[in-house]
Amino acid sequence: MKTISAADANRHFSRVLREVSQGEHVTVVSRGRPVATIAPVRGSGRERRAAKRMLLERLRRQPAVGARNWTRDELYEN
Repeated sequence: MKTISAADANRHFSRVLREVSQGEHVTVVSRGRPVATIAPVRGSGRERRAAKRMLLERLRRQPAVGARNWTRDELYEN
């Protein structure tokens, strides 16, 4: 993680965004105190849906193992 002053972040914002787009996390400090973090956006909704679909497909193909000797109500008892 990189740290940069608020003044430098303002002066070099294009460069900061370029670094963030390449995976860098940048903490912005003002008067020595962290005030913000600029980080890359996590995967797109499309990527997340595709990953979820692949996981569910894999789980459906995988046989269930172990005893299922409990009821749904027992599972959620306090």
